[in-house]
Amino acid sequence: MLKSLQQRDLQKNRWVKISMTVLLLVICGSMLLYLIPGLNNGLAATNADTVATVGGQDISLTDVQRQLTQMTQNGAVPEMLRGYYARQVLDQMIFQHALDLEAERLGITVTDEEETQRIKQILPDAWIGGVWQKDRYATSVLQRTGMTVVEFEKILRDGMVADKVRQLVTDGITVSPSEIEQEFRRRNEKVTIEYALIKPTELASTIHPSDADLNAYFSKNMAKYQVPEKRSARYALLDVADLRSHTQVPEDALRAYYKAHLADYDVENRAHIEQIIFKTVGMPDAEVAEVQKKAADVLAQAKKGASFEDLAKKYSEDPTSKPKGGDMGWILAGQTVPEVEHAAFTLPKGSISDLIKTQYGIQIIKVIDRETAHTKPFEEVRDTILPAVLDDMVNAKANTIIDQMASAIRQSNRQPIDALAKKFNLELGDTPPAAITEPVGNLGNSADLHQALFQLAPGELSTPLRIDRGDLILSVKDIQKQHQGTLAEVHDKVLADYQQSKSVELAGTKAADLGKLAQGGEDFAKAAKSLDIGVKTSDAFARSGSIPDVGTGQQLAAAFGMPVGQVSTPSNTAGNWLVYRIVSHEAPDPDQLAKQKSEIEQQILQTKQTNAFGAFKTALEDRLTKEGKITINTDVMSRFAKSS
Repeated sequence: MLKSLQQRDLQKNRWVKISMTVLLLVICGSMLLYLIPGLNNGLAATNADTVATVGGQDISLTDVQRQLTQMTQNGAVPEMLRGYYARQVLDQMIFQHALDLEAERLGITVTDEEETQRIKQILPDAWIGGVWQKDRYATSVLQRTGMTVVEFEKILRDGMVADKVRQLVTDGITVSPSEIEQEFRRRNEKVTIEYALIKPTELASTIHPSDADLNAYFSKNMAKYQVPEKRSARYALLDVADLRSHTQVPEDALRAYYKAHLADYDVENRAHIEQIIFKTVGMPDAEVAEVQKKAADVLAQAKKGASFEDLAKKYSEDPTSKPKGGDMGWILAGQTVPEVEHAAFTLPKGSISDLIKTQYGIQIIKVIDRETAHTKPFEEVRDTILPAVLDDMVNAKANTIIDQMASAIRQSNRQPIDALAKKFNLELGDTPPAAITEPVGNLGNSADLHQALFQLAPGELSTPLRIDRGDLILSVKDIQKQHQGTLAEVHDKVLADYQQSKSVELAGTKAADLGKLAQGGEDFAKAAKSLDIGVKTSDAFARSGSIPDVGTGQQLAAAFGMPVGQVSTPSNTAGNWLVYRIVSHEAPDPDQLAKQKSEIEQQILQTKQTNAFGAFKTALEDRLTKEGKITINTDVMSRFAKSS
C-alpha cells in the first residue's frame, strides 16, 4: 500500500520521495519483525513457546497473549475466562493462516490499489486535496485504532483476503421464492391453544402429611436441618422518641434561633398570579390576528365574571399551569418576562390584566395576591422553628448521654447492664434468640447489631450502638450453639420442604393424568375440571409472541406443527407443568408478504452464507490437518489456560 501511494502521490517531489523510501524501509523492517514468527517484539519463539504451526508458520504463545491482552485491556473479559478466550484467539489465528494458504493456492490476492481504496474509506483524513499525507496517515491509524501502521495494514489485508475467499465461497448462494414464502409463513402464522398450567407452588398448601410421613421425611433429610448458633441479649436503650417527648423548648431558645437565622425569613417583593397563554411563536401575521381575536374574546369572558381558572383550563396553551387553572404560584421580580412582571406588580390584587403581548404569544394574567419585601415576624414562623430547635436540643442531650455511657463502659465493660440503665434512665429489654441472619427481636437487622451480638463474650457490654429507635448497649444473655435440629425445632421448615417436594410430584402426576384423559378422547376442559385443574384459552400468538405465565412462542414451537384438536404431551416449563390443546391455526395475511419479502430474503441469505462459510472453515482446517499443515501443541495451550 505504501509503495503504491508513493508512486501515485509523491513522484512530483523528489525529496518527499526519498523520505518516503526511507520510511518504507523502516516500515518494511517493522513488518518483517511483525510477520515473521519469533522476531516480533524481539522475542524468539522457542519450541516450548510454539502453540501451533500452520503451513510452516509458527504461532507462539506470545502471539496469542498479545492479542488476548488487546481484547482484555478494557476489562471486557473476566480473568477467570482468559483460558477460554485464549483458545478462541488461537482458533482465529489458525484460521487466518489457513485462509492465507488457501488464498495463495487459489491465486487470491489484494492489490495495492484495492488496499488504498479501503484505507481511503476508513481514514479519509489522511488525504488532503487528493494527496496522501504520510504523517497524518500514521497519526490517524494510531488515534483511530490504537495500532501501528504495520499492525493496521496486516489486519486490513487479512480481512480483505477473508472477504474475497468468503465471496468466492458464498457467491453462488441464492434464496428461492419458496424459501421466502416458507419463512414468511413460519414467522407470521399464529396458533390459539386451550391450556392448563399446573403450578406446584399453588398445590403445596393442599398437602397435609401425617406425623409418620413428616418423621420419615425428616429422618431421610436430617443433615439439611442444622440449627445455627443463636444468641439472646439484654439491652439498655436510649429511646430518642421518649427523650423528645420529655424535652421542653424554652421560648427564649426559639427567639434566639429566629435572630440567628433572620435572613432565612426575608421575603422579597412577590406576586401570586394565574395566567392564560395563547402561543404565536412562528405564526404568520394572519394567524396571529386570529389568535388575538380569540384571546380578546376569552378576556371579555373573564372581565364579565367567568371563572378565570375554568377559562385557563379550557383555553391556555401552557402545559404546566393549564391543569392548575393557570396558577403560577408566587413569582419574584426577574422571574418572568418584563411585560408580565410589570402587570403582576402594578395591578391591584384580584384584578385581571388586558391582553399582554410577549415574545411567546399573548397572555392574560390575574393577580391573586401580592406582598412587598419584608421579614416574616417571629409569631408567623414560630411553629416552623420549633421542630428544628427541638431536634438540636434532643441531639445534644442524646450525645451527652451517649458520651457518658461510652465513658462508663470504657472504665468497665463488665458492670451490670441494669445498673447502667438505671444510672442513665435507659429502657431495659430482652431479645429472643436470633441467628446471625435473623432480626434481633424488635431492635432491627443492622450489621453492627449482629456483629456486636455475635462477638461479645457473656457478661461483656457493647459500646453504644445506633439503631432506628436510638442508641443502645447490649449484653449477651444466652448462647445456643449450632446443633443438629430436632423435628420440633425445625418443624415449619421440614413441613415447607415436604410440601414443596410433594407438590412437584403432584403437579407432574396431575399433568400426566390430564394428558391421558384428553388424549384418550375426553373433552379437554371436562378432563381438567375432573382433576380440579383450571383451563385458559390463549390469544392467537406467533413464534415471536408469548403467553403470560406460560412461555414464548419459541418454547411452544411444537404447537405450530400440531393439528387442531390435538393435545400435547405434558411438558415442564419454568418449574410448572403445561398441557394444551390446539384450538385453531391462523394463516398469515398474504398481503404482508410483499412488505416483508426483502427483509426475509436478506436474513435467509445471510444465514445460508454464514453456514456455508462455517462449513468451508471446518473442511479447510480438516484438510490441512490431514495434510500435516496444521499442528497444535495442546500441552502448551493447556498450561497457559491453567495459569490464566
